[in-house]
Amino acid sequence: MATLDKTEIQALLHKLEQVQSEVAKAIVGQQDVVQKLMISLLAGGHCLLEGVPGLAKTLMVNALSQALDLSFNRVQFTPDLMPSDIIGTEVLETGHDSGQRFFKFQKGPVFTNILLADEINRTPAKTQAALLEAMQEKHVSYAGEHYPLPKPFFVLATQNPVEQSGTYPLPEAQLDRFLMFVNVGYPSQEDEREILKRTTGTYDYAIDATLSSQEIIQLQNLVREVEFNDDLLNYVTELVRNTRPQGTSISEVSQFVSWGAGPRAGQALVLCAKAHALLNKRFVVTLSDIQSVLPSVLSHRILLNFQAQAQQQTVESVIDAIVNGVSAPASPLA
Repeated sequence: MATLDKTEIQALLHKLEQVQSEVAKAIVGQQDVVQKLMISLLAGGHCLLEGVPGLAKTLMVNALSQALDLSFNRVQFTPDLMPSDIIGTEVLETGHDSGQRFFKFQKGPVFTNILLADEINRTPAKTQAALLEAMQEKHVSYAGEHYPLPKPFFVLATQNPVEQSGTYPLPEAQLDRFLMFVNVGYPSQEDEREILKRTTGTYDYAIDATLSSQEIIQLQNLVREVEFNDDLLNYVTELVRNTRPQGTSISEVSQFVSWGAGPRAGQALVLCAKAHALLNKRFVVTLSDIQSVLPSVLSHRILLNFQAQAQQQTVESVIDAIVNGVSAPASPLA
């Protein structure tokens, strides 16, 4: 695998386990959400978290950045936030020796390893779009100059699904830039009891940095070398193509879907399945890997029509119909 020997690979995989253990010092439960964040990071993509206030979304991202030994910036998105507040701006400076005045680009908070875009849907489209180039191209353009972002670069955005007053829904083009869409649910009764015990008592913790930026890049390269056989690749292609109402034989899709997923969804599904396999210390993708990441990869890339809303259909029910309507490969890896 890559240029790493077996011992080095095993050491990296062990550190991945440690990262999740370190995050657990700050976060009770939510193992599935933390795993989805790790999958997005390993696959080299961005993640959108949706959940009601008070579910520790911000704390989770902060804890993850500490466990990964990465630089971290948080931007609280508000209606008056400007693009320059994110990417940076030019400032006028005076040379100490020459006395000459010149413009210097002052980098914004996007120049970090992990950027938390808190309540991203609270800012207008103009500012949301300022993140588009950074998320896709991994650099910022300003006054004709290109400024590369640090590696790795990972955008974690949160949004509140309850209060929609004064919000600006993300356009489909920007939603598609997110590798995964993750719903953060309420904790179980046992987890909630533990949360109350920890946060109202004397419990304290210190998160140890486990993975360096260079090791994360090595893991991202390793993900791309995980095996993905042709039968599963054909299966992923069929899944994505059947999200589109044109030409599908799945009645729920043709009846309730306005727009389906594009080719980027297939790329995301393959990479996330590979990352899921690697997290489970496997170097071959199985059918279960694909099915584990499928909802988070497709849910924000399928646009339902008015008929679906009238009949109270959900994206989840449409995805279930797609999974049931596409034949899974009869492969030993499945």
